[in-house]
Amino acid sequence: MPTSDEHSTAADLDRAVELLAGKRLAVLSGAGLSTDSGIPDYRGEGRVVRKPMTFQEFRSDPAKRQRYWAGSHLGWRTFAAAVPNDGHRALADLERAGVVTGVITQNVDGLHLRSGSRRVVEIHGSMDRAVCLTCGQVFSRSDLAATLDRANPWIDAPGSVQLQPDGDVEITDVERFVVPDCSVCGGVLKPDVVFFGEFVPAEKFRESVSLVADADALLVVGSSLTVNSGVRLVDHAVRRKHPVVIVNRGTTRSDRRAAVKLDAGTTETLVALAERLGTAAAAAAATAAVDLG
Repeated sequence: MPTSDEHSTAADLDRAVELLAGKRLAVLSGAGLSTDSGIPDYRGEGRVVRKPMTFQEFRSDPAKRQRYWAGSHLGWRTFAAAVPNDGHRALADLERAGVVTGVITQNVDGLHLRSGSRRVVEIHGSMDRAVCLTCGQVFSRSDLAATLDRANPWIDAPGSVQLQPDGDVEITDVERFVVPDCSVCGGVLKPDVVFFGEFVPAEKFRESVSLVADADALLVVGSSLTVNSGVRLVDHAVRRKHPVVIVNRGTTRSDRRAAVKLDAGTTETLVALAERLGTAAAAAAATAAVDLG
């Protein structure tokens, strides 16, 4: 027999489907969507509080850059091996069905693009690239990983690494680790992601606002909306009187602004939404075709 919580979740899902049916959806995704792909989030239940390195620390302290790159290099292998889960694929299916108009993601794992989504705004960048802070040259992370391997033949990942959400790994003995400079100008290399203490690139945020404005509703999945850019996008949707549906385990900063809040896992909820909204979109398209005929 279903529990009261299961009844409540099912009722919330019904309300979300009723609210979103026939609408074009912009999606904002966060780390909770990628946990089922083996990439942890910072704020999951029971997770040890961790203070990520800030941009100011990375830029000003060579020793901290050395520590960061050593951990990030070890973590990259596990991070890059992650594969999209059914939640990512459900959003790609909804985009192909004409329901989702695009995805704005706070994640840096590239899993939306690898799942088949086409319009993706990586508002915090992507770990598969590195950029020079001096000349702006962009490098493939896989190519840089090969360079790091050659420069540090002594280092290898332990049998099981404790992967962090940004692809980093906590390690200690890093004094010998060699960090290559930019091969173009000799400048400092940094993963092409937004560190804590950095601003989201203005053009990325404008693209995100445009995507929200052009849709009819905003679906937030797997984000606690702790980062201000996410809250601002919810604000843009609310100001345009677009309904907001939030799917996230635990509370978010914008729960009170949501028309529907589902305290549920992202994967199973997105699969259910894709089935029901996709079916509704297909039926509407069939009806329109008959009318035109």
